[in-house]
Amino acid sequence: MTLVIICVDVFKSPLKVEEYFLGFLNVDDTKGQWLFEELQNVLNSLGLDIDNVRGQGYDNGANMKGRHQGVQKRLLDINPRALYTPCGCHCLNLTLCDIANSCGKAKDFFGVIQRIYTLFSHSTKRWKILVDHVTLKGLTLKPLSTTRWESRIESVKAITLQTQQVREALLELAERDIDSKIRSEVKSLASFELGNFEFLIGMVIWFNILSKVNFVSKSLQSEDMLIDVAMIKVKGLIASFEEYREIGFREAINTAKELASSMEIDPIFPERRQIHRKRHFDELSCELSQQISPEEYFRVHYFLYIVDQTIGSLKKRFEQYEEYEDLFGFLFTVDRLNSLIDGDLKAKCKTLKKKLQKRESVGQGT
Repeated sequence: MTLVIICVDVFKSPLKVEEYFLGFLNVDDTKGQWLFEELQNVLNSLGLDIDNVRGQGYDNGANMKGRHQGVQKRLLDINPRALYTPCGCHCLNLTLCDIANSCGKAKDFFGVIQRIYTLFSHSTKRWKILVDHVTLKGLTLKPLSTTRWESRIESVKAITLQTQQVREALLELAERDIDSKIRSEVKSLASFELGNFEFLIGMVIWFNILSKVNFVSKSLQSEDMLIDVAMIKVKGLIASFEEYREIGFREAINTAKELASSMEIDPIFPERRQIHRKRHFDELSCELSQQISPEEYFRVHYFLYIVDQTIGSLKKRFEQYEEYEDLFGFLFTVDRLNSLIDGDLKAKCKTLKKKLQKRESVGQGT
């Protein structure tokens, strides 16, 4: 476990924020209780008063951020002023993780992306076939990473912008490779994945979602990023997804149709096999819901599903920022401070004072 502290040097003018790496802590047990005790012992050994902590930040592991048993909760129980803030960029990565694992179609999509990369990368001869077909310089297939989610946009981008070229490379590989197993898998990917209209639409949708998240993630990693600006960017991201929910599907279909036309693929949704469930004797004979078209089924059960998952995950993972907006928001800018009438300003100051007081001082007229 890595221990880093950030502090404010009040003896310098202007005030200076400094960061110090204190060392690595040996982890024998990853439970929240043990990690917190280890943290407590190290702070005591360094002569640092835990009551002086005014903020804590970790990754999003349950043992660290857990609301009931996590390190942040155990520290808050001792020092309520040690406000916990999750890493914004990591929250965005986990948002992508949420939606990528939200349904079978999403898992299958990234599985296909990884399979295509694996096929070409396991042989220099196969990779040469790929390189001979792709036309955009520096934009080749990338592997997926479970920790670096930026790799997702890189992987999807390489195929989205060169779908026809990648498919042609697969078809050539199917003709030239002598391994029957490889030939069979390559033909399947070229015909039933990259040659499938639903897959093309899903690829366009994922490229749009990943691009939006990646753009904000890059912004949040800038050195001069402030919490109020971060909140504005996250709220803007949520608003853009809410708008995308209304108009994005039709735009994705239009883009996928153009791509399908250039690849000589029929832009149609395959008919779904109807599954007739056996009814109990006391059920009505009519169907409980009307049959919907394959296109509408795809929109409801795939597009709307993953977009709603994205919006919900963003709101949930950044709700802590909303709390700090209510607590500190009036101090973020001079304009916001000046816009408050005296009564509102006094109420906000009292709320902040109560939050930052020592526990035993709360309620006293200090």
